[in-house]
Amino acid sequence: MRSMFAFSANLSTLFTDLPFPERFAAAKACGFDAVECQFPYAHAADELADLLRANRQQMVLHNLPAGDWAAGERGIACHPQRVNEFLSGVEQAVRYAKALGVPQLNALAGVRAQEVDAREAMATLRANLRTAARMLAGHGLKLLVEPINGFDIPGFFIDRPSQALALIGELREQHGLDNLFLQYDVYHAQRSEGEIAGSLQRALPLIAHIQIADNPGRAEPGSGEIRYPFLFDWLDRIGYQGHVGCEYFPADKGPGGTQAGLGWLAAHGRQPSGWRL
Repeated sequence: MRSMFAFSANLSTLFTDLPFPERFAAAKACGFDAVECQFPYAHAADELADLLRANRQQMVLHNLPAGDWAAGERGIACHPQRVNEFLSGVEQAVRYAKALGVPQLNALAGVRAQEVDAREAMATLRANLRTAARMLAGHGLKLLVEPINGFDIPGFFIDRPSQALALIGELREQHGLDNLFLQYDVYHAQRSEGEIAGSLQRALPLIAHIQIADNPGRAEPGSGEIRYPFLFDWLDRIGYQGHVGCEYFPADKGPGGTQAGLGWLAAHGRQPSGWRL
């Protein structure tokens, strides 16, 4: 039986014992026809496009540039002094999306700087999302907003699905931004608000992408407290038809650790392509 959704392999967290370009083939060998990543910008877009073609894969998502990730920055969309940098990043992300056939881009609000008032940060975020969504709409792309729990990233400005949904709803209603959606990360949602099934059902019309990892530990589904067999069946039941991104950190950190941990798919009655066992 075919499920209504398929899985995508996040190449920023899976197969990390391999150089990034080699992860495409590794994911394909494990049955993933769809991939995603956090940031593709360290590699030329045409190089990545060739890898997608060679492996007959679709890249379903990547993030907008998020500042200096190596230095600990986790997004700049709420930073008043960096609006020009944010908008330049949107332009770069659009170029990559068009080259790679990516239909949607994810925006990270970032951590509010201590010297910036919360109202000013929110005004900046609203304006940046409004401008970015309009820029993406001109290319037929969706803009996603992802809340990140405040335990993993203290001070992250949008830290709960309900907060993100209120912001998205406001911007859609006031500015007609019908390409603005939620990226729902089950791991982050479990840590911040819980009540996963109900919140997924309520927010379904505004969810464009889902990501998964278990809690605690952010490892494979089945390694923690989240009832993923129920959750996957629930997504079919409520009619979710997008991709479910595997953005977890394999428990086995050694060579081949991702492959060693992929038994969770069969254990949950699933295959990467969306077929149910």
